[in-house]
Amino acid sequence: MKIVIEQLCQMAVKLIQSHPQASPEQLAKDLQQAFKDDSELAASFRQSNYGNAKGFQTLVTGGTAYIGDNFHVDKKTLQAVLEIFLQKYFPQPPKQLQGNPFTPPKPREGGLFGREEELENLHQLLQSGKNVCVVSGMGGIGKTGLVREYANLPECTSLFTGGVYYIDVRDRENMAGEIIALTKWKFKADLPANLSTLQMVKACWQQWKYQTENVLLIFDDISSLNKDIESYLPPKDLVSLRVLMTSRETPDKRIAEKLELQVLSEAAAVDLLAAIIGQERIDAEPKEAKLLCYELGYLPLALELVGYYLDDEDYQDLSLLAMRGKLQEKIKHPSLSPEDVPGGMQAQKGLQAAFDLSWEKLKPEAQYLACVLAAFAPSPIHWDLVVRIYQQLQSESFNHDDLKDFWLKSLRKLHLVITVDKDIYNLHLLIHDYFYEQLKQHLNFSQIKQAFCDVFADIASNINQSTNLATFNLIEPHLKQMIAWCASNEDNEFASSLNGLAFLYYSQGRYNDAEPLYLQSLDIWKRQLGDDHPDVASSLNNLAGLYRSQGRYNDAEPLYLQSLDIRKRQLGDDHPDVATSLNNLALLYRLQGRYNDAEPLYLQSLDIRKRQLGDDHPDVATSLNNLALLYKKQGRYNDAEPLYLQSLDISKRQLGDDHPDVATSLNNLALLYESQGRYNDAEPVYLQSLDIRKHQLGNDHPDVASSLNNLAGLYESQGRYNDAEPVYLQSLDIRKHQLGNDHPDVASSLNNLAGLYESQGKYSEAENLAKQALVIYQNRLGNEHPDTQNVAVGVKLFYVMGLLHCNKETLVGIIQALAQQANFLAFNKETALTLLEMIESNPELLSSIREFSQQQTEASDGNT
Repeated sequence: MKIVIEQLCQMAVKLIQSHPQASPEQLAKDLQQAFKDDSELAASFRQSNYGNAKGFQTLVTGGTAYIGDNFHVDKKTLQAVLEIFLQKYFPQPPKQLQGNPFTPPKPREGGLFGREEELENLHQLLQSGKNVCVVSGMGGIGKTGLVREYANLPECTSLFTGGVYYIDVRDRENMAGEIIALTKWKFKADLPANLSTLQMVKACWQQWKYQTENVLLIFDDISSLNKDIESYLPPKDLVSLRVLMTSRETPDKRIAEKLELQVLSEAAAVDLLAAIIGQERIDAEPKEAKLLCYELGYLPLALELVGYYLDDEDYQDLSLLAMRGKLQEKIKHPSLSPEDVPGGMQAQKGLQAAFDLSWEKLKPEAQYLACVLAAFAPSPIHWDLVVRIYQQLQSESFNHDDLKDFWLKSLRKLHLVITVDKDIYNLHLLIHDYFYEQLKQHLNFSQIKQAFCDVFADIASNINQSTNLATFNLIEPHLKQMIAWCASNEDNEFASSLNGLAFLYYSQGRYNDAEPLYLQSLDIWKRQLGDDHPDVASSLNNLAGLYRSQGRYNDAEPLYLQSLDIRKRQLGDDHPDVATSLNNLALLYRLQGRYNDAEPLYLQSLDIRKRQLGDDHPDVATSLNNLALLYKKQGRYNDAEPLYLQSLDISKRQLGDDHPDVATSLNNLALLYESQGRYNDAEPVYLQSLDIRKHQLGNDHPDVASSLNNLAGLYESQGRYNDAEPVYLQSLDIRKHQLGNDHPDVASSLNNLAGLYESQGKYSEAENLAKQALVIYQNRLGNEHPDTQNVAVGVKLFYVMGLLHCNKETLVGIIQALAQQANFLAFNKETALTLLEMIESNPELLSSIREFSQQQTEASDGNT
């Protein structure tokens, strides 16, 4: 990757030298064209995960000085060209979103019309015997509007004091998956491993039984209420929980309360229309107003669309009679007169006519935007993503102010686009479907589709390791849409997109979702490029990294070795990518405790990077850091410290004192000091690292959570338990909200907090947290992962301590004595777990140990 970046930088240097008077913007554009013309460089650049935005920005800022010194160009100009190139032609995912991803959306401005009785009925039904209620009715009748209105009423929030949680199910695979995701986000998810989906859902409902306050879960737009859905509903004895669903289907009355929405009454329909266009226009044509509402089938969505059409400044003088004439031109039925059309059909025909009229009202530019929005999955859309597609489509002619101030505004004015949050928009499902039909008929359908795929292919290559849950939810459905569109084109770019989606799942700790995507992308690259291509080596490296994170070390090692072998043969022994492979293999050996195998590989990697990149390159700083960490693990503190300091010095000089990589170096140095017991030296370094991360990344960034976790660990080591607890809790809270409740980092936080409580003698609280951590590790990492096994020993220790009524120190002494009696060769976690299970399962042994422990206690008391 590093050579690829430097080739790009050299390309930029040549352009600057050839066109000294050109602006950075023009040079960036020329660079982009030269980059595209060099297909080999472009493919290598994409495959090498330049998508690590932090890594690329490091090379832009840190590598600029190195390149500038060697090629004698103005550093500021070079940096400006590279930054414009990065920002404009290689889009980043949207900024991290904060907050609760299950908060109910805001209700319709101005409230609902003619639904007072339905709101009251819904409130009563949710207090009835059944704990499931379904609001049903045809599309566009206002089901979603009703439940959103209810969710924000004081009557609802006062009844459901434990919280109201909302999920728009239409953009998810199934309701079961949403129940699992919500439960894990809300609770400390004590879910057993290796369960079927149905078993997992039932385990979720068991979690909700611990919720003492009333809770409302809203699942909006369930596509099917088939007979199997009963299996996924909460048990009847779960009295504190209510599930509210919306669906076009009618539920079985035996399993759910039902509120079937009808179209609005004539009076309510007229009131809704009056609220939009003004009472004066209704009073001027009362008969026409009633007929207009009738012809729209009294359907809220159709009435709103026509109302906002009439409210447009171009049509404020249009009579309601003339509006009816426009609709009649659109409503055609082969055999029935309007008076004979059944109510439901009349409503849908009126809605279709309203869609058509709203569409025709739009100028071509607004229609074009509607088609671009329809290219996305039916899920919330971040505006930045739309802008990037336009930049791809229109290049230099793109005008952002016109796009947002005129064309988006016109869609919002007609209520064809819903504002979800700042710069986040959504489409009603029916409107999305209508726009998508328009997109398929548009002359530029192929270009829009291609631009959408290109932008998300770049985003797929640009996923950040610290992507949080809210941002994940914003990107994932659209990435899946892009991959579905491109599935027939199994080319290198498609393989790169699969790799990016896999990395997105990897960033969330969803390793089982990532693995098949990594395997598929590897298979494509092998077929397209051959088994010995450097891109295949990169793909093998990614898959090995996944297995390493899962603790599947025996699966990871041969893949790392294959990757290393390909890179050596294809690129040469001294290529920086070979240094990367050596580094990764050394990391694997370090995790396995194979320190003697790891050290020479780290040293080889460092040597290559120094010779190929220079002594002051950021990657050299990384190698020094990794070697120092190995020495720290071996207890070679005097060897580790100068390497950490050297790495820190390079990072500061190349990247600046406040760069996140500097914070990482400081953090590692503090960890070394803590390991040496130099607590007074460690604390200010931890605090400095934390301060940089907060200022550069934001208070809720996962790296901030890591700094807080380490600082809390220091306080715990010093016996400052009251200082440690709130810091551990703050770290845990950030990780839950940014990564999700079942991320391995959350398990780590839970386990660390359990260790603190154990130190304080709070064994019950400690055991509960350790159990939660164990479940996450089992689900995410598997039973064989070292972290899973370590926590499993801890959980078993707590359990057996309870059986024996003794403390941890006593129990450890007992199992060590048993290990000696049984002639175990080594006392390790496997031995400890075996002996603990033996004590637990053998009543006679348990009784004798308990009796011996009691005698020891009495003897100790007698000597006091």
